[in-house]
Parts: sequence; structure tokens; C-alpha cells
Amino acid sequence: MATYAVGDLQGCLQPLKCLLERVSFNPAVDRLWLVGDLVNRGPESLETLRFLYSIRQSLVCVLGNHDLHLLAAWHNVERLKKSDTLREIIEAPDADQLLDWLRQQKLLHYDEPRGIALVHAGIPPQWTLGKALALAAEVEEVLRDDGRLKLYLDGMYGNEPNKWSKNLGGVERLRVITNYLTRMRFCTAEGKLDLKSKEGLETAPRGYKPWFAHKDRRSRHVKIIFGHWAALQGRVDEPGIIALDTGCVWGGAMTLYNVDSGEYHHCDCADDGNLRAPTQPTTLNDHT
Repeated sequence: MATYAVGDLQGCLQPLKCLLERVSFNPAVDRLWLVGDLVNRGPESLETLRFLYSIRQSLVCVLGNHDLHLLAAWHNVERLKKSDTLREIIEAPDADQLLDWLRQQKLLHYDEPRGIALVHAGIPPQWTLGKALALAAEVEEVLRDDGRLKLYLDGMYGNEPNKWSKNLGGVERLRVITNYLTRMRFCTAEGKLDLKSKEGLETAPRGYKPWFAHKDRRSRHVKIIFGHWAALQGRVDEPGIIALDTGCVWGGAMTLYNVDSGEYHHCDCADDGNLRAPTQPTTLNDHT
């Protein structure tokens, strides 16, 4: 039995299948961890979701911002943008089945025996792992609640509040939790978010750092696997931090990581979504 984690799919199904074939993935015994952003922008969003649903018993999945956007558009199609490739999912005959499954997924997963957390964007420096899990569970509960789901999805958009406070309530509380776990890149040591800067480490606004670079980060004892930040190209020089979004949908690569051995596999993706020859697996310095 092997456990693998894969970077943002964003509707790029063929590179995922290539990677799974390279490692002889067997859904009967192996496990695949998904860092979120399963859909959108890529050429096969519907096919990707259907494929994942077919092997759902073998998956651990956390939601990304594009997945939440899909759920919001499912309830209000006017949320769709011109650049989205989500309409085919919403209009599919099996949409309700697929999206009901999607909204059951987590925002943060913790594998206690391995001491590894799986999250789309990250864990803010001022939160312990326990606090992050508890707050993620608040959003997960609402996602699974028919009575509160639409109110949350309509209210989750926006950059404010830009910092956590225990005094927050209602949709504002859920929004800032969601932004930390699914949209965060740069923040201050106190957790104040900058959600406009999306490029590499050198573009940090003054007074801000990548969330994982704060020396007093309270989750430092936990290994964290995340996606979301394609501009990093998987390169993070920080102990216990594994970045897996290597920009497949932008013509880069899709990255598969063996959670236990530390071995990486990569499939390069052409700009048109077709597969190039996969590179040989490498073992990178993952600072375990």
C-alpha cells in the first residue's frame, strides 16, 4: 500500500492519469491525497470530477478556492466567470451526485500517525494545528448543512475581514477561515492577510512574509502539504513544508509526491492541455 499526494489538478485529467500509471496506482490498496482545486481552467473539469468520484474510496481530499467557487456557481450560475470551465459540470446529468460528494470533503486533513497536515493554501502562523482543525470543521459543517449552505456560499467572497479574531461571528467568521485555508499566500506574523499578491516569494508586500516563513509559526511541528501557489514552482526552503502546485494548468507540470518515501514524479503539460513526455522521478530535499 502506497500513499501519494498530488498538486492542483484544475481539470487536467490526462497528466493525473499519466502519473498514476507511472507509479502503478491501485485504488484497491493505494491512497491518493488531493490538495484541492480539482477543477477549473483546465480542459477536462467534468471528466476529472467523474474520475475522482469513481475512485472516491481511495481518496483524501481537501477543498480549494476553485472547488468552493464551483459549489457557489452550482447554487447561483451567475457566479460563473468567462474564464471558468465549470458550466459543463453544473449542466451535467450527474451534477447533483458529484457536487453533493464534493461538499462532503474537508478543508484541512490531519494524518496523526504520520504527523502530516493536508491543506490547499496553508495554516496561518498564529494558529496551532488544533485550532486550525477546529475552525476548519466549522466551515465543513456548514458545507454539509442544506439549510446554511447557500448563505455561506453567497457570503464567502471577499477579502475582509483580513485577520482572525475570536469575536467574529456569522458569515464573516466563516469567510476569514476559508480565506486562510484556501486563498492565503502572504500574511503578517499576526495573521493579517494580503490576498492581492500572487507571484513569487520576492513579491511579498512590506511587512508580510509567506505564511510558512514566520519563525514563530505555531504549527512548525507538523509537516504540511499544500498547493495553491503555482508561482513557487514547488520550491520552498522551509523544513516540513511540501509545495505541490507546479502550474500544470499554466503549461507547467503536475507533481505527485510519495508521502512516505519522499519521491517526486512530474508530468509536464503542454499549453493546449496535451501531455508531454513525463520527466524521471526525483527525490527533492523535503526537509523532513
